[in-house]
Amino acid sequence: MSIPLYQLDAFAAELFRGNPAAVCPLEEWLDDDTLHAIAAENNLSETAFFVPEDGGYRLRWFTPSLEVDLCGHATLASAWVILHCLKSAESSVRFLTRSGPLVVTREGDERLVMDFPSRPPVAKEAPRALIEGLGAEPDDVRASGRDYLVVFAEEDDVRKLKPDFGRLRTLDRLGVIVTAPGNGCDFVSRFFAPSVGVPEDPVTGSAHCTLAPYWAERLGVGGAWMEARQLSARGGRLECRVRGDRVDIGGRVVLYLEGAIHLS
Repeated sequence: MSIPLYQLDAFAAELFRGNPAAVCPLEEWLDDDTLHAIAAENNLSETAFFVPEDGGYRLRWFTPSLEVDLCGHATLASAWVILHCLKSAESSVRFLTRSGPLVVTREGDERLVMDFPSRPPVAKEAPRALIEGLGAEPDDVRASGRDYLVVFAEEDDVRKLKPDFGRLRTLDRLGVIVTAPGNGCDFVSRFFAPSVGVPEDPVTGSAHCTLAPYWAERLGVGGAWMEARQLSARGGRLECRVRGDRVDIGGRVVLYLEGAIHLS
């Protein structure tokens, strides 16, 4: 049995930047053990699988250790595969997911925009493990249902963090988003999720479901586009804006490899 495999760099305009994602189009679902095994073998922050359903596609995302309920860069990469490799004539792709319907729209030849749920953060007392895990005192701590949002004063505060992933792994949220005002952009961030096998994610689209409403309110920009950068070693650029209870997240994708997985 042969399964198509694409690896792409999402939220990047050139290879070896942004966040690598594996994408596997399927005609029908494989058993979950096989999906988990493929994701573990790929050993990327996310492997996406999709199957045609109801005029769109059922989409699922897996880290090397578990299935997650939302992933931005692998959704962007999956839409790119459908539009460019599978030669869809449509201008948008509709996905059915554990986080509800998600639509990705093509804008021009290169830019894709995802319609994602907004997950605004609320004030939260900082657990000692969070402060010790980051090794720095933040200006503010908030939390969404999934992640902590930790706010610092300067971009360099975020850039210089050297987290203790063992401490962060003990927290009661999936991930930790750290953020600050940007130099040359609206805001910067990093994202740590050691509890799901991703110590630091290169570029995290889903984190901007929380970052975008926070910064839109703080900057007073309403529904205007904001430019964001993620300060991982690979780096990445995104554009985002808030529309009521939704967040638009835009970026580019570059194809790295195309191949096949052979299952006996």
